[in-house]
Amino acid sequence: MNPGPKIRARQWSRTAFALALLFASLPLASRLFLGSWGFDGAGELAGLCLVLGAYFHIVSRRRNKLPDDAAMLYRSIELASARGPREAIELLNRVIDRSPRFWQAYQCRAELHLAQQAPELALADLSTAIQLAPNEPHLYRLRAHVYELLQDSASAAADLERASRPQ
Repeated sequence: MNPGPKIRARQWSRTAFALALLFASLPLASRLFLGSWGFDGAGELAGLCLVLGAYFHIVSRRRNKLPDDAAMLYRSIELASARGPREAIELLNRVIDRSPRFWQAYQCRAELHLAQQAPELALADLSTAIQLAPNEPHLYRLRAHVYELLQDSASAAADLERASRPQ
C-alpha cells in the first residue's frame, strides 16, 4: 500500500532531522575518538538537513484544500448518472451556497430539475444563470425549451430570438 503524501513528508522530515543530528555530532565524535576536530563541512550539511527537515515538517502539516467548484460540478454530473438527480442536486445546492456567481452550477441544476419533470424550478435556475452570464446563447435556448414545456410560446420565441443574435 502506498502511503499518502502527508505521511511520506512526515517520514522525510524525521529522516532529515536525524541526519542533521548525525552531521552535527560528527565533529564532536571526531574530537572524542580521534583527538582532533575533523569532518570539515559537517556543520553545513547539518544545517542543510535541518532546513529540509523543517520544510518537510511544514508540508506534512499543511491542511487539505477544499475541492474547487468545477470539480464539485463534475462530481455532481457523476452522481446524477450513477445514483440519480437527487444527490446531484444536493451537491449543487452546496456549490451554489459556496459560490453564488457560478452560473454553470445553476445550469446543471436546471437540467437536473428538467430530468425530474420540474420545469418551474428549472426556469428559476436558468433565469439566474442568464442574469450571471447574459452572453451565453445556449442558456437562452435551454430556457426557451423550458418555456415551451410551460406552454409560454411568446417567452420561448423571445429567448430563441435572443439566442440567435450575434454576441
